[in-house]
Formats: sequence, C-alpha cells, structure tokens
Amino acid sequence: MREVVLDTETTGFDAVGGDRLVEIGCVELINHVPTNRTFWKYINPERDMPQAAFQVHGLSAEFLSDKPKFAEVADALLEFVGDSPLIIHNAEFDMKFINVELERAGKPTIPFARAIDTVAMARKKFPGAPASLDALCKRFNIDNSNRTLHGALLDAQLLADVYLELMGGRQAGLVLTEEITVSVDLDFTGGRRSASPGITLPVRPPRPHAPLPEELALHQAFVAKISNAIWLKA
Repeated sequence: MREVVLDTETTGFDAVGGDRLVEIGCVELINHVPTNRTFWKYINPERDMPQAAFQVHGLSAEFLSDKPKFAEVADALLEFVGDSPLIIHNAEFDMKFINVELERAGKPTIPFARAIDTVAMARKKFPGAPASLDALCKRFNIDNSNRTLHGALLDAQLLADVYLELMGGRQAGLVLTEEITVSVDLDFTGGRRSASPGITLPVRPPRPHAPLPEELALHQAFVAKISNAIWLKA
C-alpha cells in the first residue's frame, strides 16, 4: 500500500485571494514504512512575500525569485503523488492551495476524498488535546529540534512519524536500519528524470570482517596438523 505524506508552505492563508504556494514536500510510505523517496520543490510565487509568512518559513521573495514556477513542476508533482492517498496535517488548507495552483496551470485537480487529515485523526484520538504538529511530536517523543522554522519537506518527514503513531505505532522489531532520506528531483521540464522507477529501502552499510594476524597464524598452525588439507591445495 502506497501513501504520500504532503506538506506545503505559502505566502498566506487565502488561496483564492492571491496567496501562492512557495514550497512543496512529499514523503513516500509503503505499507506504513517510509522509503527513501521524496519530492521537494521551492516555488517562485510571482509576488511579494508578506512579513508574517516570512517569519513562519523564512523564505524571501528574493530567495524564491530564481526558483521554478508552479506550472513548471505541476507534472512532476502529479507524477510523484500518482493516485496514492495523501496524508496531510490540516488537509483542507493544503488541498485548496494545490488545487487552485493546478487549475491555474491547466492541470487536473486532486479529489479531496484522497486526503487523510491527521488533525482530524489526532482530535478523534485525543479529544481536547492540542493537535498541532509540534504538540503531536512532543506527545509521541518525536525529535523536532531542527524545526526552528516551518519547512515543507522537514514537516512532511515529521508528519510521517506522527501519522504512523496515530495509526498505532510502528513495531520496534521492524525498525532494522536507520532511515535515510534522499531528495528526489522529478523535474521533467528538461526531459530528465533522476528518480529510480523502483523503490530502494535503506540498508545497513557493509562491515569489514578481515581476520586478525594472530587468527591467521592460529589457522595456519591448525591446517599444518591436517593430513592432505584442502586449504593447501588452493
């Protein structure tokens, strides 16, 4: 089962009234386990950056001025999310912005029914408790110390961990290796696709097992005592 955890950053709260997307981050889950596939793009909003929004995510209009416009990354985004369910914190907000941008770019919109809202999940599971991403990270002992500012990819990675906890938590015995996050650039505008068509799971790096000199000496002494030893025929 494939799911995509998604987060965005914007210039404000009014998708219809002129606010725009400035960052999109997506994390792939297979059977509720993060793979190393992500989609991450900064986006030129083609407008100024309000100070209130800048204080949230730290993305200035100057920084974003040379980044691609949404229409240039729309196909790559749609390719990455495919027809998978979308895991989103406050799904109505992000889905509205994405679909307004897709309409503006002349692309098909994404049905809201595909979105799974983790805010609603948290409020149902913990009635009356805070349901912000920071509050849920604290509840589940998820390290969010790097979240000094909002960032779409970082928040999507944190949300993936929160979502798995809301679903009942991951079995400790299944966490065999450290998860490795790789940013996958699916930019088709230049005819290049750098993402692998398969899914690569993180693996433990190889460990050397070379024998020690004293171990080699003991082995040679042992072989010398054996009649017609096969090691001497090699």
